[in-house]
Amino acid sequence: MNILVTGAKGFVGKNLVQTLMCIRDGKDKTRPLLSIEEIYEYDIDTEPSLLDDFCAKSDFVFNLAGVNRPKNPEEFMQGNFGFAGKLLDTLKKHGNTCPVMISSSIQATCIGRYDSEYGRSKKSGEDLIFSYGEETGAKVLVYRFPNLFGKWCRPNYNSAVATFCNNIANDLPITVSDRSVTLELLYIDDLISELLDALEGKEHHCTFNGVDAVLTHDGKYCTAPGSYKVTLGEIVDLLEKFKAQSSTLVMPQIPNGSFKKKLYSTYLSYLPEKKISVPLKMNCDARGSFTELLKTENCGQFSVNISKPGMIKGQHWHHTKWEFFIVVSGHGMIQLRKIGSDDVINFEVSGEKIEAVHMLPGYTHNIINLSDKEDLVTLMWANELFDPDHPDTFFEAVGP
Repeated sequence: MNILVTGAKGFVGKNLVQTLMCIRDGKDKTRPLLSIEEIYEYDIDTEPSLLDDFCAKSDFVFNLAGVNRPKNPEEFMQGNFGFAGKLLDTLKKHGNTCPVMISSSIQATCIGRYDSEYGRSKKSGEDLIFSYGEETGAKVLVYRFPNLFGKWCRPNYNSAVATFCNNIANDLPITVSDRSVTLELLYIDDLISELLDALEGKEHHCTFNGVDAVLTHDGKYCTAPGSYKVTLGEIVDLLEKFKAQSSTLVMPQIPNGSFKKKLYSTYLSYLPEKKISVPLKMNCDARGSFTELLKTENCGQFSVNISKPGMIKGQHWHHTKWEFFIVVSGHGMIQLRKIGSDDVINFEVSGEKIEAVHMLPGYTHNIINLSDKEDLVTLMWANELFDPDHPDTFFEAVGP
């Protein structure tokens, strides 16, 4: 299959092209039905004569080209209607009736604040491709995109989320005139998944109730399910929380498939080089070091303990707290003894055979580096965050 992507260097185009390349090259095996041979990338700086060749050979066309912020309002119609006409005329010239997808916008509804030159240009593009489908019999797929977000979206252009992510990540000011304003947001990976569905002939159809897409199997339009409606205030508050993570070490709850998860991924893609690496506080003494790595809101925290050769660390117990000790390098002994008992339980541990050992409530425990030359490195998980006011930690040696 040969695929033409216009607007290939734009936000959606770049994500789509990179995904198609991974499928073509066998790096992405999640779409076994797709056999991709050529990906034709066309953008504003592409040699115009190539469009003719691409249209002759294509088996599917994604028309993502468009104008969002022209210098003059007249350019909306030229960029969003004029190019679509040129593309369709070129396909007709070659008698190529392959499926054509066009990216429109929710603004094409021309309802309320969407009644604009941009919205009208998008609506004209829709009418043009619907007429093309009726004339040629070609399958046409018209998607009205809501606000999009995700990696590689240009900040300070036409995406509030991209601007907020970029500015907050780079310690730049943001302006929010009304925190209660609600946006409908679609994550780029969800959109790309839908476009791949379309490539397989499994696109989702819809009708529109005002500006809201309503899924229906025979709808005139197409849509990517799974958008989110979120206020500007909610977005900014989440981003500020994400920014604080590098200092608090607290990772907020990020459920699978949630808007929060997708926004965090987007935020991370805007981090400047100086923030990619986060220095952690190492608590060092003669025995080695102890460093908190990551804290969670409801599932405890992770730390790493380094014990120098021959050293014993721990020698304490907890009423309620429990832990996992996982030795990842070196050779050591973990010991536990139930409070009030003389029986010591020994676990010889090593980075050569990684295992997780429970530190049980009511058992005093320690960890001993048995090597006389190598450090013992232990990853530790505790079921709760350390509270210095209520540490639930009491000294008692395991053995004599």
